[in-house]
Amino acid sequence: MKIAIIGYGKMGHMIEEVARSRGHQIVGVIDPRLNEELKIKNEELSLPLIDFESEEFRSADVAIEFTTPATAKDNILRAWAQGVPVVCGTTGWDAAALMDEDRRTHDKQMLVWSSNYSVGVNIFFELNKFLAQKMAEQPQYTPSIKEIHHIHKLDKPSGTAKTLAEQISAMYEGRMYDVRREVPIESIREGEVPGTHEVTWDSEEDTIVITHIAKGRRGFALGAVLAAEEVTR
Repeated sequence: MKIAIIGYGKMGHMIEEVARSRGHQIVGVIDPRLNEELKIKNEELSLPLIDFESEEFRSADVAIEFTTPATAKDNILRAWAQGVPVVCGTTGWDAAALMDEDRRTHDKQMLVWSSNYSVGVNIFFELNKFLAQKMAEQPQYTPSIKEIHHIHKLDKPSGTAKTLAEQISAMYEGRMYDVRREVPIESIREGEVPGTHEVTWDSEEDTIVITHIAKGRRGFALGAVLAAEEVTR
């Protein structure tokens, strides 16, 4: 599989490492900031720096995008203009609207987006939904979420925390008793924490807590590459 990487920060580097370990080819990197950084440092990159209109980019089977909330949509639209599907891991923007547009206007899937590609987190999502379903029958419990990430993370709260909150709120639809639909989220930014998410259900009698702790970025990168493999099957 030929992959173009959009955004060559820490996640982009990890995606390259994981993709190569699985036998895939990296056709090049798109990252405008990198051009200036390399000029300042007078350094060269081991991967070719390309743009959306290049033959190298058009040769990609899929692009994997991890950039910023302000640039993600434009990056995806420019990739689509070249006929290249995108696996996007950028959070903090309205990905749902663009995914709906994808379903309406394209014959094949052109966009895969997730608030978190980690295999462990997606199992955690299923556990969260199961617990929320049970707790929706127990009005004495109040849910809350805490997420901790490194100081460089731009969006707050995290996309993963928002997904967890949405899953919990969805379980209350149609219930007879009054519940607060908005699940409170506490966001903490400290050090280089890869990502910790904690869902708490509290009552006067007891407290139930489920937690996912990421140990590094590799799990997120692996999930993104696995998603890319599914797109190109």
